Amino acid sequence: MCVIQSVNQYLNHFFRCNNVSLFKSNVLIYLLFYFIDIFPKAQNVTWSSLNFKTILMWSPKPTNHSYTVEFSQVGQDRERTPHCIRTMATECDLTAGLKNLKAYYSADILSEPMQGISSDLVEFPHVSSEKYSPYYDTAIGRPVFKIEVSSDKRKTTLHVADIPTSLFNEDKKRLNIQDVFGDTLQYKITYRKAKSTGKKEKISKSSIIELTDLDQESYCFYVQAFLPFRAQDKQHGEISNIQCSSEEIFEDGCFIARAVLIIILSITAIIICHRDVLFVLPIRLSLGIPN
Repeated sequence: MCVIQSVNQYLNHFFRCNNVSLFKSNVLIYLLFYFIDIFPKAQNVTWSSLNFKTILMWSPKPTNHSYTVEFSQVGQDRERTPHCIRTMATECDLTAGLKNLKAYYSADILSEPMQGISSDLVEFPHVSSEKYSPYYDTAIGRPVFKIEVSSDKRKTTLHVADIPTSLFNEDKKRLNIQDVFGDTLQYKITYRKAKSTGKKEKISKSSIIELTDLDQESYCFYVQAFLPFRAQDKQHGEISNIQCSSEEIFEDGCFIARAVLIIILSITAIIICHRDVLFVLPIRLSLGIPN
């Protein structure tokens, strides 16, 4: 009602002036600033994605308006997702809508009236997102792995568990990153001696990683997914928690080695003593040399 009264006042004023073009331009400017004020554009539009769980986020929180999200593959018709139409939220889960994982998508966030309120405005203020591709842009979370040390302590094997995603196949089975990336998925392993700061790295195409160039000591490891086909700043996944091979394993080995050495030395000493008794003592006695 306030809008109509204000526009009527504007009309009365400019009809008294005989400048029709000035009247039209001023009315347009007035309406433009009015609707910009009540339907402010979204700001700080970003994509947030981890393990293919993809959320479009923006600000500020709406007060007297709402937001509607439209999205599409670049160059194709836009579509909407039901839970992001005239919403009062500042985020929209588009995971299920981005079906072509290798495609690039863009999204528009429209500022519209709240639900149940109509408007004569034909085109609402909107802002566009940057391009985004699930396959090339989603972040990969930290992996979990187990350490296995061979009985001779000369080989350490890391068993990396497949990281689950937010994607499902046609049979409603959850996919992991190995299912999605296939042979392009690699792992980067960083390791060092437990009592040292010097680090080494290894790239593996398998989730079962064997390390055979290690000394018989305790080592510490961390692992991250590695996608070499991506842009450099998006190749590495999150770093796993650091895990170290148990020192007890190697301490037991050292204890056994020391025990064996002591036994060998003891046997050697006994042999030497027996040799003296059996051979040296009779000779000394025959020569009249006292003990």
